[in-house]
Amino acid sequence: MSENKTINGGRLLVDCLIAQGCDRVFTVPGESFLAVLDALHDSPGVQTIVCRQEGGAAFMACADGAMTGQPGVCFVTRGPGATNASIGVHVAFQDSQPLILFIGDVDRSMRDREGFQEVDFGMMFAPLAKQVLRIDDPARIPEYVARAWSTAIAGRPGPVVVAVPEDMLLDTVSGIAPRPAVVRPAQASCPDAMGVIMALLEDAAAPVAIVGGAGWHGKARDHFTRFAEKIGLPVACAFRRQDALTNSSPVWAGNLGYGPNPKLVERIRQADLILAVGARLGEATTDGYDLITPDHPGQTLIHVHPDPEELGKVYRADLAICADMGEFAEAALMFCDDVVPFDAGEEAHCEWLDWTTAAPAPHRLDLAALVTAMRGIYPDDSILCNGAGNFSGWWHRYWHYNGFPAQLAPTAGAMGYGVPAAVAAALRHPDRQVVALAGDGDFLMNGQELATAAQYGCDLTVILVDNSAYGTIRMHQEREFPERVSGTALANPDFAALARAFGGWAVRCETTAEAIEALKDARQRKGLRLLHLVIDVEQLSAGGATVSGLRLRTRPA
Repeated sequence: MSENKTINGGRLLVDCLIAQGCDRVFTVPGESFLAVLDALHDSPGVQTIVCRQEGGAAFMACADGAMTGQPGVCFVTRGPGATNASIGVHVAFQDSQPLILFIGDVDRSMRDREGFQEVDFGMMFAPLAKQVLRIDDPARIPEYVARAWSTAIAGRPGPVVVAVPEDMLLDTVSGIAPRPAVVRPAQASCPDAMGVIMALLEDAAAPVAIVGGAGWHGKARDHFTRFAEKIGLPVACAFRRQDALTNSSPVWAGNLGYGPNPKLVERIRQADLILAVGARLGEATTDGYDLITPDHPGQTLIHVHPDPEELGKVYRADLAICADMGEFAEAALMFCDDVVPFDAGEEAHCEWLDWTTAAPAPHRLDLAALVTAMRGIYPDDSILCNGAGNFSGWWHRYWHYNGFPAQLAPTAGAMGYGVPAAVAAALRHPDRQVVALAGDGDFLMNGQELATAAQYGCDLTVILVDNSAYGTIRMHQEREFPERVSGTALANPDFAALARAFGGWAVRCETTAEAIEALKDARQRKGLRLLHLVIDVEQLSAGGATVSGLRLRTRPA
């Protein structure tokens, strides 16, 4: 044990991470934390995943934290490494994902001289992280690691940044032991408040629940499903939280965010009671704070969240409850016996089923038809990972997310997330099918992480949608400045050849039939597989937007 001998700070830091339950770290190596890399060499219980760019490494750690509920751990070097990794910190914050980013820093004696690659991390990460720490004394490593771990998982989970000076990691200490593993506080719901909730539900004529977000986990999912089904409560999810409830549930109403079912939108508008559990009710979920306004006149809002600082921050809540999501869901199931069941849950589910039934489209490669076919080829507990872009909308609308976790997608809207997240998912769940969804612009932001996937033998499929454009921006461009294409066209490589260069199996598809056959083929294979789907930019969104349609709509009569 490290407390019985003299060791350096790097060894103690790794021992402290192991004590907290860390079994995997993602890194791009730097000379500023060689002592940590050396300690990892002798730590077989911790898998070290060497990535190709710090943004990809941080995204992998984000996704790992989202799947486990424990902090994803990432190590990068100062300056360029930290700035590259900052995108992962931003995503972890907005997505409420536990993450600890360790940054190897300049020697303590060189601080504040603008040394090589020096950055003031306290200033840089202050608006992006829950907390920014710096360890200058190796004897305090156990304290700081436990604090970082606790902060990352408590309340609204999020990122913690820890700077570790290079010379501090080389200093030796003795008689210092790692702290025991910290546990996320699980606050129960107040019984009186639960009674008030049930009374409000009993009086409501058109209630709706919106779920998913901070602290949502398997227990919350299971108990809330049983509660909602028992009283017939329609359940929608916040933006990109589509695995918060199994989509086959008879009360599942669908997803909010970009391109939602108009009938679901109207149901939310007409609701007299909204039960928001875990959701922050952010901009995307509420369509710019318009679908549900911060003061929501005529609607009763019950807001349940694990972080007291979130309650009342933006939305006026008629009843605010600070509780663990699982504890609340379990209490809701126990207290709901006297609530007369609603018919609305079944109605909302039927509306969602209609919404996810694809109509024939004239495109050579019809993405709606492809996703529909994919539901019969890949198991419904597959883990789908995507970055940002209109391409993801077809899966958000037509895929049925029935597993948990089953959706890794940044609510922060960061491009380049899908491939790194799929690598993390394939490592964490090697027994499940993992699919990375990417657009052409999205893929090339972190496509180099296919090398990481190949290096560690990841079993995953990449579905790459190529319309030779930044399609989402092109859609907005055609809406605001029709027929004036500027800055959105892309000249792309042969993506299938690129995947083969990484050692994967790949195929190029230009029709729906070719794509469906390729999916069937990929499903039977192992390792890295990539489908390069070539579509026309005319097919802009799952909602039916087309270039020609937008231009026609904006032309004067």
